[in-house]
Amino acid sequence: MKGNVRHYFAGDHTAKGFYTLYDSCFQDTGLVYKLNGTSPAVKSKIMKQLADTFQETGMAIELIHRSSDPEELDGVILPEMKIGLVDGDLYDSAGKDVDVDTAIDTDQLVNQEDEILGLKEKIENEFSSAHASFATGLHIHDGLEEIYINQMDFAKANQLAVELNESFFHGVATTGRTSIVKHRFFGASTPQGVMDYIENLTEDLDKRYFIKGRAGTGKSTLLKKISAAAEQLGFDIEMYHCGFDPESMDMVVIRELGFCIFDSTDPHEYFPDRAGDEVVDVYEKAVTPGTDENYATAIMELNRSYKSYMKNGIAILQEAKRLHDELEHIYAAATDDSKVEELIIQLNAEITSSQKA
Repeated sequence: MKGNVRHYFAGDHTAKGFYTLYDSCFQDTGLVYKLNGTSPAVKSKIMKQLADTFQETGMAIELIHRSSDPEELDGVILPEMKIGLVDGDLYDSAGKDVDVDTAIDTDQLVNQEDEILGLKEKIENEFSSAHASFATGLHIHDGLEEIYINQMDFAKANQLAVELNESFFHGVATTGRTSIVKHRFFGASTPQGVMDYIENLTEDLDKRYFIKGRAGTGKSTLLKKISAAAEQLGFDIEMYHCGFDPESMDMVVIRELGFCIFDSTDPHEYFPDRAGDEVVDVYEKAVTPGTDENYATAIMELNRSYKSYMKNGIAILQEAKRLHDELEHIYAAATDDSKVEELIIQLNAEITSSQKA
């Protein structure tokens, strides 16, 4: 029987640049293998094969996808073993270094150094352009938020947070532990468009709360208050950041209590479809009635404008991926697949033996 797999991102191209949460994801992992080397694709291949092997044994797996190419991996966590693997270029903390370039003829790459450096520079320029486009979109989105902020009853919004925390935690005893709070992204801006793993991350939860509302109606603030209450009680928390504005929150998961609550609005709009699903409508509870109608023209224009910059940013990410594929083609020609397999066998044996120790 295959083990359960959870999918998420730990880095995203956002309105505030490439935003990373890798260290948070690996914080309670006892041993992290840092795969260091030239080719992200080779590192991803190693992680994919090891993840498949351990999943086949029935072990739970966490797959950390690469936002610039979601078919590839940036990391893998084996939570039962407290072991992780990660692209060493993305992880700042200590770990066990693995030199993946033992499988690559780096002398061959020297002959193409100018082409490689040129492609890398072009890719970074494309990423910078995507970030700038997203940033412009966020600035326009701030104007949309302002409309709703000016029509908010903050006393009612605060009361809603109090009521929700009461319903979630009334009569729940403190665990006596210090919470582990892991920060992640459930979705990201990718070359394929904006995508998310909400269904996968919430499939085994008894209760799912879908926050409906508008820009600026305090959805992120509400989530932060719920997380703070859970942290006071010592529960472990998964905090999922917004892939557009990473300083905002989009979802809180408290697995020990079997529930999540998330921002269920565009571009990750979902609706209840199973027992235990419930809508929390912030617009209905805390915004002046008729706001949508009274500001319809301005809202439509701001939505159209900010989404055009988001669409442009996605197109730029597509060009960055095309350039990256060219770069990986150069690396692939210098890669000895048999040596990659040797590395996979070596790591598999080492990880397996650490489990038995």
